Amino acid sequence: MKSIAIAVTLSLFAASPVFAEACKAMSADGKPLSGAAKTSAMTKCCNDNAKSADGKPLSGAAKDASIKKCMAG
Repeated sequence: MKSIAIAVTLSLFAASPVFAEACKAMSADGKPLSGAAKTSAMTKCCNDNAKSADGKPLSGAAKDASIKKCMAG
């Protein structure tokens, strides 16, 4: 069980830079979003991209950590 947790954590850190680049809060006309619109767009993008290195959806603490890191970056 411990090895699974370590593997998930390592894959999370390996894949997070890829997902951080994918989430950008931009409007349809290319202008940056701000305020509640930016928060909503970033949350949706980070939730959609919370996947492990092998493409499987994350769950539990790994998903929460991924979303938190994505929102910060």
